[in-house]
Amino acid sequence: MSSGSVAYPVYGPESAASLSRAHTDEDVTPGEIAVGVIIGRASEYFDFFVFGIACVLVFPSLLFPFMSRLDGTLMAFAIFAIAFIARPLGTAISMAVQRRWGRGTKLTLALFLLGGCTVSMAFLPSYHVAGLAAAGALAVLRFGQGLALGGSWDGLPSLLAMAAPPERRGWYSMVGQLGAPVGFALAAGLFAYLYGSLSSEEFLAWGWRYPFCVAFAINVVALFARLRLVVGQSYAELLQEKELEPVGVARVMREEGSNVVLGAFAALASFALFHVVTVFPLSWFALFSDRSMAEVLCVQIAGAFLAIGAVVASGRLADRMGRRNLLGSMAVLIGLFSLATPWLLGGGAVGGTVFLLLGFVLLGLSYGQASGTVTANFSTQHRYTGAALSSDLAWLIGAAFAPLVALGLSARFGLGAVTLYLLSGVVCTLGALRINRLIEQRS
Repeated sequence: MSSGSVAYPVYGPESAASLSRAHTDEDVTPGEIAVGVIIGRASEYFDFFVFGIACVLVFPSLLFPFMSRLDGTLMAFAIFAIAFIARPLGTAISMAVQRRWGRGTKLTLALFLLGGCTVSMAFLPSYHVAGLAAAGALAVLRFGQGLALGGSWDGLPSLLAMAAPPERRGWYSMVGQLGAPVGFALAAGLFAYLYGSLSSEEFLAWGWRYPFCVAFAINVVALFARLRLVVGQSYAELLQEKELEPVGVARVMREEGSNVVLGAFAALASFALFHVVTVFPLSWFALFSDRSMAEVLCVQIAGAFLAIGAVVASGRLADRMGRRNLLGSMAVLIGLFSLATPWLLGGGAVGGTVFLLLGFVLLGLSYGQASGTVTANFSTQHRYTGAALSSDLAWLIGAAFAPLVALGLSARFGLGAVTLYLLSGVVCTLGALRINRLIEQRS
């Protein structure tokens, strides 16, 4: 589905200058990289949020009508998690493809696989037509989405952050994270319009399929925007200059596996919060309140715009107080937010709205600096693959099962279970940041 000011090694002014050369047809400017990062990430998040929203509004009725609404939603969330399980495998395969055939080939294959799997979901038959084979087909396509997302790593965020002046590293690091709230706002907006404009029968018959088709078109646009950068000679030279080249996943795990794990756990509070304020609340309100889903989606869209502002603010704050200090401070605030979760989500329409809006702000501030949290721990030759694996592991541990666990446990034991889930991420983040600080003090 990205710590302190030491998250990237310090480079001299020549690093920024290498991105600010006199512009030619082959040169890559910081602005072009930033646009490529935002477009690429927004397209990926759009695909995944379309699926996540459909897990609540569509798949329980379409694929699991023989189950209760709660059990059908839990089954959909189990399929939702498959992509995050497949993502590390996709990274391993894609690194091998890139070493053999190049970065452009790898990215083209990944994005066409992502778009192809997503648009294929638009033609999914219902349970009444294909039985459980329909759910099986969805699981296979979801696995393909995960493989594709693992293969879409292009090194753009790392290049942008490493080329930034030391005093602006937090600002440049947040650019890639803008794709998450932008992608969510687009997906939620499209679903809110369709869900509010169509009858229930029309929406379940064909309306829900439209966002999956739109996802393919967005992926094609994103592909050309990113290929313009990654196949250019100057971009390749910049990556080589920073030694951002792929190495085997087995080698990275064998030689620097501890850094991969540390990098994943350092951002876990943010990743745990990610689906708890996006996908999970939609399911909770659908099952245990009488609020209109279109209304809830509109509140979440407003939250996504707040998150965009918070991501931008995180860049300023990180450059002032340090990325690690900001990430640790946000982990503490997420812990306090988790304590209020049962009262907010259980507090009717007002409490639920406060939960969503405040949660999106905290998500923006924390997720805005969650990219490459301890990348400096990696040796230069392992940084490209190590950063990708750390991100994969953080998504798998922190976010993959969040909707399934949060809904399943809260339905059985109450909303206090969501508090415990978020607190576990907070403890992991604070512990990993502390370990990282001790490692730096000894080096």
